[in-house]
Amino acid sequence: MSPRRNRPKGAGSNGRGADDERPRYGGHQYTESWQGEEFTVRQVAGSGGPGKTYRCPGCDQEIRSSVPHVVAWPEHGAGVDDRRHWHKACWNARDRRTTRVRRSRDAPRF
Repeated sequence: MSPRRNRPKGAGSNGRGADDERPRYGGHQYTESWQGEEFTVRQVAGSGGPGKTYRCPGCDQEIRSSVPHVVAWPEHGAGVDDRRHWHKACWNARDRRTTRVRRSRDAPRF
């Protein structure tokens, strides 16, 4: 008989070492400088089920939980309230966009 490969983890253990710096949720995380401030940026893969929707500050459109996107927050921010969910293209184009979102006259204001 071959040895068991999937050993059960002890109570309270999540399978991560103490020196593991990977983010707990989401994907790749890195630091980026923008407008003279350091931002922590995390790429999030979309989840399959229904969930929260977020509003992208770059285009003012909704991001559903099933859409892959980017979450960015100031390095020295106050916490979860400072996190902003961006479309990846909007995050990459943030320097080329104006600070005020322009909408057509008949566009709904959410």
